[in-house]
Amino acid sequence: MIQTDVMDQIAEELYLAEKKVDEVDKFTDQFPELDVAFAYTIQDRLIEMKCNRENTNISGRKLGLTSQSKQEMMGVHEPSYGVLLDNMQLVEGEPISTKPFIHAKVEPEIAFVFDKEVSGDHISVTDILDATAYITPAMEIIDSRYRNFDFTLPDVIADNSSSSRYLFSETFYRVDDVDLRLMGMVFKKNGEIVATSAGAAVMGHPARAVAWMANKLKEKNQSIQPGEIVLSGALSNAIAIAPGDHFSFHFDGIGSLEAAFTE
Repeated sequence: MIQTDVMDQIAEELYLAEKKVDEVDKFTDQFPELDVAFAYTIQDRLIEMKCNRENTNISGRKLGLTSQSKQEMMGVHEPSYGVLLDNMQLVEGEPISTKPFIHAKVEPEIAFVFDKEVSGDHISVTDILDATAYITPAMEIIDSRYRNFDFTLPDVIADNSSSSRYLFSETFYRVDDVDLRLMGMVFKKNGEIVATSAGAAVMGHPARAVAWMANKLKEKNQSIQPGEIVLSGALSNAIAIAPGDHFSFHFDGIGSLEAAFTE
């Protein structure tokens, strides 16, 4: 069993790695007993540190490892989730500096904005859709703090599932306006198509990923709160970011989102 002081130590090292833009080695090498349950406890401590030290608050959640290919690559059978904070949100249309990142990558997402609490241990896709006020195009910048992007599932969970920054469109749509499962997506880097996909790439339906997370949150007496945003999982592989890059994402029926990166 991992001791409390060790969990605090791991959370502190991950916090400082992000602040100093410096890599750390994965902790499962040093602590092989680090499992998923301990990792989520470390994640909670890391989020508490950030909220207290940076005077910020939880704005929502994000899903990771929602595609079967990514799960097979990691040797796992389920997704992971992390926490979004107010100070992680970027403003649409403003250039994004790459300086705060170690080895950042960008992913296209569908964001759910909730107007009802979602709490329970038998949450379904229908429950998620009923509690959703709006959906909108989104992107997430992931940025693992681990050396060479090398980690296990518990490591990445402890590192808040590689959360870093997120951006969503200011144009919102009702869930009844589109078929989230069949919605097409085109992802471009510097004007060239790098991926195409559909909503079904996320566990067959993006809301299914959110429902999975809601059921997991219940195990820790947590829930999705009204006003929170949830990024439901990447619709394609993540693409590395470099200064000067421009990315665009077009989603059938709900519009587009663009982002430009600088030094």
